[in-house]
Amino acid sequence: MTTPKTTAGDPVLRAAVRAVYAIFFLSGFNFANWASRIPLVRDLLGFSPAEMGRLMLVAAVGSLLSLPLSGWIVQRFGARRAIGGFAAVNVVGFAGAAWGVTEGSLPVTLVALFLSGVGIGVWDAAMNLEGAAVEQRLGRSIMPRFHASFSFGTMAGAGLGAVASALDVSLVAHVGTAVLVALVLVLLALRHVLPDAEATAVETAADDAGPSADPALAAGAAGTGGTVGAVGAADGRPNPFGAWLEPRTLLIGLVVLAAALTEGAANDWLSIAVVDGFDASHTAGAVGLGVFLTAMTGMRLLGTALLDRYGRVAVLRLSAALALVGLGIFGLVPWLPLALVGVVLWGCGAALGFPVGMSAASDDPRHAAARLSVVSTIGYTAFFAGPPVLGELADHIGYRHALLAIAVPVVLGLLFARAAAAPPAERSLDAVAN
Repeated sequence: MTTPKTTAGDPVLRAAVRAVYAIFFLSGFNFANWASRIPLVRDLLGFSPAEMGRLMLVAAVGSLLSLPLSGWIVQRFGARRAIGGFAAVNVVGFAGAAWGVTEGSLPVTLVALFLSGVGIGVWDAAMNLEGAAVEQRLGRSIMPRFHASFSFGTMAGAGLGAVASALDVSLVAHVGTAVLVALVLVLLALRHVLPDAEATAVETAADDAGPSADPALAAGAAGTGGTVGAVGAADGRPNPFGAWLEPRTLLIGLVVLAAALTEGAANDWLSIAVVDGFDASHTAGAVGLGVFLTAMTGMRLLGTALLDRYGRVAVLRLSAALALVGLGIFGLVPWLPLALVGVVLWGCGAALGFPVGMSAASDDPRHAAARLSVVSTIGYTAFFAGPPVLGELADHIGYRHALLAIAVPVVLGLLFARAAAAPPAERSLDAVAN
C-alpha cells in the first residue's frame, strides 16, 4: 500500500474494522432473506419465469439509477450517513415488497422493489468505500474478508429463510422482522466506523504522494497537455464523474460485471432452479442457495492468502475456471447431489471477482469514491440485464439450462482480468516489502 499505516493495535481502527465487518454482514443478510423466499414469491404472484425476470429487473433498475450518483452522495454526505440513510431505504423496500406480494398488490411490490434496489446500490458503494478506507489505514489487504462477511450474512439469511420456509412463516413476518432488526444493528455499527475526517486525511495523504502514485491520473493529465486529469476538478478536488473517462477503470468495471452476473444469477435463480429442475421442495431450494453461499464465503476467507501469494490476475483466472466447471456440472447433470458439487465450484469461482475489483478501483484512495461509483454502476448492469435475459431463456429451456448462459460473461471477465493488476508503483513497493 502507498498510504500511511495505522497500527492494528489502535482501538479506533479495531472498532472500525469490526463495524465494517458488521455492515457487510447485514447487507448480505437483508438480501438473502428476500432471495431465499423467491419460490414463495413466484407462487403467491403466480408468475411465469419471464414475469419473474421482469419483477427482479425492477430492483436492478433502482440500483442502476442510484449508483452513478453514489460517488457524489458519499463525497457530499460522507460514507457514514450514506450507509445509514440508504440502509433504511433498502429495509423499507424489502419490507414493503413482502407486504405487497402477500396482499397481491403488484404496484406496491414494484415500487418497494425499486426502493430496495436504490438502497442496495448506494449502501453497497458506500460500504465498499468505507472498507477501502480501513484497508488503506491498515496498510494490507482485507477487502476479500469484508466480502466474506457479506457472504456470511447471506448464509445466515438463507438459513433463516430455509427455517422460515420449513415452518411456513409468512413472507411479511419473516422478511419484515429480519430487515428491521438488521437496520437497528447497522445504525449501531455506524457509531464505530472511521470518522469521515480521518478517511479524508488518508485520501489527502495519498494525493500528496504526487501524480506518480496514480498512473491513471498521470495518464489523463498527459493526454490533455498537462491540464486537469480525468478525475480532477479545476480546484484540485476529485470530480465524481470524471472516472468514466479512464480506460483502466472501465475495464475493471467489466471484470466486476462478469463477477456480478456469476454471483447474482445464483442469488436470483439458484433456489428456484433447484426446485423446478430437480422437482425438489422449497426448503431444498433454500438449502441449495445456502450451499452456494457457503462455498463463496469459504473462498473469500481464503482469498487474501491467494491474492498475496499469486496476485489478482492469477486469482481471477482461477476463479473463472472454477465457475465454468461448476456451471457446467449444475446445468447438465441429472442428479441433485452431484449438481450440488457443481454449486460448490460455482460458488468458489464467483467469490473473488467483486472484492478484487473493488480493491483495484481503490488503489488510489483519493479517487476511490469516483472510481468505485463507476465500477459499481457497470457491475450492477448485471442485475439489470441478467434477470430478464435468464427469465426469457428459462421460459424455453428451464431455469437450470438457462443458467449455462452465464458462461459467456465468465469468459469475458477472464479476457479482461489483467486490468485488475496492481499499478506499477504499488507492485514495486510490495516487492521491496517482501
